[in-house]
Amino acid sequence: MGRDRLYILLAFFITYVVWGSTYLANYWAIDSIPVFGMGATRFLTAGALLYAFTLLRGDRTLPKPRHALNSAVIGVLLLSVGTGAVVWAQQYIPTSTTSLIIAFEPLVVMFMMWGFLSSRPPVKAFFGAFVSICGMALLITQPIAVGGGESTYGLLGIAAGMLCWGAGMLLRQRLDLGENRMRATAMQMLGAGLVLLLFSFSLDEWAGWSWQEVTQRSALAWLFLVVFGSIIAFSAFNYLLGQVSADKVSTNTYVNPVVAVLLGGLLNGEAITIQSMLAGAVLLGGVYFINSATA
Repeated sequence: MGRDRLYILLAFFITYVVWGSTYLANYWAIDSIPVFGMGATRFLTAGALLYAFTLLRGDRTLPKPRHALNSAVIGVLLLSVGTGAVVWAQQYIPTSTTSLIIAFEPLVVMFMMWGFLSSRPPVKAFFGAFVSICGMALLITQPIAVGGGESTYGLLGIAAGMLCWGAGMLLRQRLDLGENRMRATAMQMLGAGLVLLLFSFSLDEWAGWSWQEVTQRSALAWLFLVVFGSIIAFSAFNYLLGQVSADKVSTNTYVNPVVAVLLGGLLNGEAITIQSMLAGAVLLGGVYFINSATA
């Protein structure tokens, strides 16, 4: 196995497993930290650490304004809205249900590529999407509650996040972010964190809140999101976008629900049914067909 192929497989594994665990981590983090403020501090911290690492590696040239602007645009689409809206929605939609809805992201990307880029997916990719939808149906037909009367807000937030995430993925492969991928990733997180922070202050999220309210579980979840969810997984995600097509990268959203359900059962007392395990196997089958499809 070549080194590049090994890196690609490792990056897929990270985005599949680590991002699958962030649903539960986000839920725990916003339990005692303001929603958008949590995202802002998470991305600003991760972006600053990653940018500092690029400086330590010796790259001390200032980024070109074009590269900084393009990175900020991608960061806002992928992180400020793409991730921020989904985390916000978890106030109204259960974590497991959120992960299931997000699993339709590869279909969104496929049709965006087809509609806006005239890139018709191969038949094998459509078959993979069909298999995955069947797996989704197995999961959705279980007694999973959507939430309370405000669940519509959550559904709209998830939909907005999915559309912006898809747009960000497609633009990421077309905008010039500079040769230093790690620095581009850091600038994406810094731009996204700044926008989220301004939005958080505009909503007056911090009024009456104090650091003493943060629970140990929320603090550890925030730390996990910074190190693993942002620095490691988002770097792997950006690496994949530079190596394979966007529809293949987005297949992480097929596997993430499986990871989310398993962790929910192990760490959050949620039931894991035989139907869930069967659905997970079907979903992975769909991932195989989409990943192995060639245009």
